[in-house]
Amino acid sequence: MEFCTSLVVILASVSVIVAQDVEESYLVINGSLPMAHTDASYICATIDWWPDNKCDYHQCPWGSSSALNLDLSHPFLAKAVQAFKRMRIRVGGSLQDQVLYKVGNYSGPCHPFTKTKGGLFGFSKGCLPMSRWDELNQFFNQTRALVTFGLNALYGRQQVKKGAWGGDWNSSNARDFIKYTVSKGYKIDSWEFGNELSGKGIGAMVDADQYGSDVIELRGIIDDLYRRFRPKPLLVAPGGFFDKQWFATLLQSSGSEIVNVLTLHLYNLGPGVDRNLVKKILDPHFLSRASVTFAGLQQTIDMDGPWTSAWIGESGGAYNSGGLHVSDTFVNSFWYLDQLGMAAKYHTKVYCRQTLIGGNYGLLNQTTFMPNPDYYRQGSFNRDYIFYFFISR
Repeated sequence: MEFCTSLVVILASVSVIVAQDVEESYLVINGSLPMAHTDASYICATIDWWPDNKCDYHQCPWGSSSALNLDLSHPFLAKAVQAFKRMRIRVGGSLQDQVLYKVGNYSGPCHPFTKTKGGLFGFSKGCLPMSRWDELNQFFNQTRALVTFGLNALYGRQQVKKGAWGGDWNSSNARDFIKYTVSKGYKIDSWEFGNELSGKGIGAMVDADQYGSDVIELRGIIDDLYRRFRPKPLLVAPGGFFDKQWFATLLQSSGSEIVNVLTLHLYNLGPGVDRNLVKKILDPHFLSRASVTFAGLQQTIDMDGPWTSAWIGESGGAYNSGGLHVSDTFVNSFWYLDQLGMAAKYHTKVYCRQTLIGGNYGLLNQTTFMPNPDYYRQGSFNRDYIFYFFISR
């Protein structure tokens, strides 16, 4: 897919114009030179792990939208995914580094997440039974979704100081889980290692050199268990916020051809409770600030990991479940379209929207499963249109 002129969407900043200062202007669009290329798998949406009692700012907007309890049989859900040629579904989120897999040598209890004082993000560990994993894969197969699954990267580590985790990753539970997945013939496009453990981390962080050692081990597991498969699933990491030195160290310590994709999380609108969300969304100069992050990631790849590609692994605009009556409305589309275009301009190959369903930023209403406005915006990027859009800056 190229960005040029078959379909032109023009978004212009609106200023207060004093009558005597009005000047006639012309905008000339050169549609012969594409800015970027994307393919059918550019559009992605996430399924998170948050339970229904995940609350922010006295709101609890998640309902039954978790990977553990989402109604996969709802006809609107399947149709929403099937409407796209090959929508990517990323299963992951803040709680993924507390997910245990009830398979192989794991003999502990298998319970859903519960609120726990002192737990990471205020929740206990949770467990994915293989019966639920079977149901999820039936849904993925039915909808022809490309699947990226986020693995628990904290398993076996210890908290060495507040927010910092040390020690080697214990890969045994993940290996048993991947082995089961292979034995069932489930098609996983990519395995992602960890969630928001990069840099200073969100809730928890892991040293970049240690992370590099751990992804080498995960690469060995993937290569072994998929030794008869071509192509093999991609190894995706770190699924976190951009820290130039940390990302560079990860690539340097792990070495060539270990990590296939660098995944970045981006919430450039700030907290969902911000009263200025709409003002930010409609301010092209504010939105342009995200280009610094995109450019920094691209520079890091060029210098330290030219064998990798860049993905946005998670982005919902406003963090902490999004903005009530903002993230699920038409105005949010100005932010979303800007992000899709900007990411493509910086050679991003996949853009995962937080979420498919759940929170205030879901593409689908978490109660009715009906599409919110942003669901329709992403369709323009997924169909066989060729287009480019402008925001005056």
